[in-house]
Amino acid sequence: MKWKQNWLLHKNGYNSLRIIYVMCEHILFLVIAIKNGVITLKKIIIYIISFIFICFIIPALLTKRTIPANSEEKENIRQGNEQETNKNQETEIEKTNYNYNQYGTISLLHKKTGEIEQVNLDDYLCNVVSAEMPASYEKEALKAQAIVARTYTIYKILNKKHENADICDDSTCCQAWISKEDRLSKWEESQRESNWNKICECVKETQGKIVTYENKPIDAFFHSNSGGITELPVNVWGGTGYPYLQSVETSGEEAYTQYSSEVILTKDQLLNKLKEKYEDITIDFSNNDDIKIMEYTEGSRVKTIKFGNHELSGVETRTLLGLKSTNFEVKIDGDNIKFAVKGYGHGVGMSQTGADSMAKQGSNAEDIIKHFYTGVEISEVNNL
Repeated sequence: MKWKQNWLLHKNGYNSLRIIYVMCEHILFLVIAIKNGVITLKKIIIYIISFIFICFIIPALLTKRTIPANSEEKENIRQGNEQETNKNQETEIEKTNYNYNQYGTISLLHKKTGEIEQVNLDDYLCNVVSAEMPASYEKEALKAQAIVARTYTIYKILNKKHENADICDDSTCCQAWISKEDRLSKWEESQRESNWNKICECVKETQGKIVTYENKPIDAFFHSNSGGITELPVNVWGGTGYPYLQSVETSGEEAYTQYSSEVILTKDQLLNKLKEKYEDITIDFSNNDDIKIMEYTEGSRVKTIKFGNHELSGVETRTLLGLKSTNFEVKIDGDNIKFAVKGYGHGVGMSQTGADSMAKQGSNAEDIIKHFYTGVEISEVNNL
């Protein structure tokens, strides 16, 4: 359409010059006519009005009708280019976001030193899986952990948790990571090579596989032991939750050491720990109702608990008292307060001991993942 616009400009310019030429010619004619007395004043006025109407008003009206059409056409072209650009940008973003090759190397922030290291993603996952799950676990459980850890990594990269790095090595922030040297040193010498090879094989055999919900990587939470049932994220971190993170039962976890633990505190120890946050707290230990669980979550965990003149959430209680889970019972036993705890961790997503238990019963990695994450698929990153 640009050639048409240029042609109109040239044409309009030519017409303007022509009008000016004709106008000058007619003015000269009128001057001569008046001087020689050939034409009357009335005829001159009529002639001038007609001349102005023909030469200026009619072309102006025609131009006014033409310009909006050309402007609209030009505006449509501009909007069309912007829409096409935006469409291309969205396509590039989607392709970039899910291009596994782009994340072949990731930037890993070492929290303690502040150093950022460029590492191969699958090498990084070997370190993560070896830090997160015992090498003695079944291969299908380790493969499930590798897929979940890869998904978690990709999700964190896409959501830019760290400004200058893709992910960090702090388990309280991202996921656990241990160097190969440190990992090997913690295993018996006779098991070092076989354990490391087993873990890296599980990473390699699941290369490129991630967990998706509606064709997008999920926020793949996992924990050590659910105590028999997993938790909803809303009960841990608030918010609106995730449709793929539901509370599900898990069998066989009671066979693992992480399943149960006990914390025993004296009355003074309990008060001192609670007073770290609530200085005005008072508890009548002679009254059993002064320490009482008020409400449970869908995952059978403590939602709220009463300590004297304060009500605390289960999550807050776990943090203040150093409990392994919010799945606990409490009782006053003489001078002591006993907390009987089930499970280890926040309880959201895949239970690692639950995964191993399922693998022992014949489930494969996909079965395990689809049990703990509702409505998900195992997808190849490059196919998204």
